[in-house]
Amino acid sequence: MATLTQLVDLLQQTLKPWLFQDYCPNGLQVGGREEVRRVVTGVTACQALIDEAVRLDADAVLVHHGFFWKNENPCITGMKKARLKTLLAHDLSLLAYHLPLDGHPELGNNAQLAKRLALPVSGLLFPDNLRQVGNIADLDSPLSAEALLQRIKVALGRSALHIPGGQAIRRIGFCTGGAQGFIEQAVLMGCDAYISGEISEPTVHVAREAGIHYFAAGHHATERYGVQALGELLAAQLGIEAVFVDIDNPV
Repeated sequence: MATLTQLVDLLQQTLKPWLFQDYCPNGLQVGGREEVRRVVTGVTACQALIDEAVRLDADAVLVHHGFFWKNENPCITGMKKARLKTLLAHDLSLLAYHLPLDGHPELGNNAQLAKRLALPVSGLLFPDNLRQVGNIADLDSPLSAEALLQRIKVALGRSALHIPGGQAIRRIGFCTGGAQGFIEQAVLMGCDAYISGEISEPTVHVAREAGIHYFAAGHHATERYGVQALGELLAAQLGIEAVFVDIDNPV
């Protein structure tokens, strides 16, 4: 068993959210009971995840996508009210880490994706901006687009959308989630391929005109692994139980 204070302190010191300019508050978003025996981890603090945490008799919920995003309606009504009502009624804490979890060099979403895809990380996608997320992998030998597609499918359990480029793949840029806009940075960094979670209409044209392979592997699918690694850290260092709950999301 641990205390909520110990949980928050470990997460803060590990992820260092003060280093990032984010679109949401990172850390403890909803305070619950002080004693923590079991933490449910997941990608997004949706109602289904919160309900599962209640069913599992958890004391806290740890996610990548939490609440209180910039420019959203701040009123506590509708869906937001229902989610908060469930948390408060069951004295459940909600902790969320967005960009700090994306960017952690070992536990982060990008680091964990690279591990699962066997990509040797060789640098940052934005080398002149250490607060930005995304990485580059330089391969020892060229890889075909078909081989990378198959690797993604096996690792993530889903097929990626592929926009073909013009050459064999030696350098790969990647950033999980909704980072399709970074494709032009991947081009500037000399990448032959770029992997992110989502795709937008302009992404297709950039890929075609720049001759870079683009792979949209799924926002949810690419961001399942950082929060699992973070849960494993909490279990190892605080002696609590961490249970990952995967709420299916096709996006």
